[in-house]
Amino acid sequence: MFKRSKQSAPIGVFDSGLGGISVLHEIHRLLPHEDLIYIADSGHAPYGSKSTTYITQRCLQLSQFLLEQGAKMLVVACNTATAHAIDTLRQQLTVPVIGIEPAVKPAARLTRTGVIGVLATQQTVQSQRLQRLIQEYASGIKVVTQACPGLVEHVERGDFSSPTLNSLLERYTQPVVEQGVDVLVLGCTHYPFLVASLRAQIGCDITILETSNAVALHVQRLLDKYALNSRTEQSGLVYFYSSKDEAVHWQSMQLLWQQNIDHAMLPEPYLTIPAQMPVQDQQ
Repeated sequence: MFKRSKQSAPIGVFDSGLGGISVLHEIHRLLPHEDLIYIADSGHAPYGSKSTTYITQRCLQLSQFLLEQGAKMLVVACNTATAHAIDTLRQQLTVPVIGIEPAVKPAARLTRTGVIGVLATQQTVQSQRLQRLIQEYASGIKVVTQACPGLVEHVERGDFSSPTLNSLLERYTQPVVEQGVDVLVLGCTHYPFLVASLRAQIGCDITILETSNAVALHVQRLLDKYALNSRTEQSGLVYFYSSKDEAVHWQSMQLLWQQNIDHAMLPEPYLTIPAQMPVQDQQ
């Protein structure tokens, strides 16, 4: 449906599930004339508990589907996927590929106490990419990292405020807050949907940072750089795919997008990873 000239071709965006919709919102707000295709890989979520090989294979597979739809640029709207697969994607693909990383650099600039916190998935917390960010931009700053298993699953279910969720948030934020952080980085694109519940746990004195707007600005810069901007004045189309087909899943997607959505399941070949799909493990 999207086979067109490069300028009018869509931007492909994908995440392990629904979290990347937080990034999609910012891209659509900043670039309202661009067509967008979003993949929620909820049938394979969460990525945070998967191996580097698994994540990389899946990212290559989703990228292939988006390129088949004519995508002129890809946005990996997932911190875990960026940490483990972005280098391979950039080596193997011929379109610009944008990733997302925890906002360690701006957090280090903002902190007054000299202590910042990072909430992320287990894979992101353990990734070399995050450690490089900390070494490069937070020298002399105490960085408290906290893996948060279970939060992604709550967002995927459309649960943003249940007692069970709040109990998890308390467990993850209390030890971070006790170490004196004054800036808290959300290192997963699912987590911005939990800001209200997070505020109830940490209060209003701690600055919360996430990077959706920075990603959207980078998309804009690369569109300008490569002359890929849409030339139409019409509102861009936004189309959603998923690897999970459940009514509550589509309802959660629509709730997060805040308007009716056009959606479909990914085609059968893209629902599972082929056993023979080669990729080198980069752990």
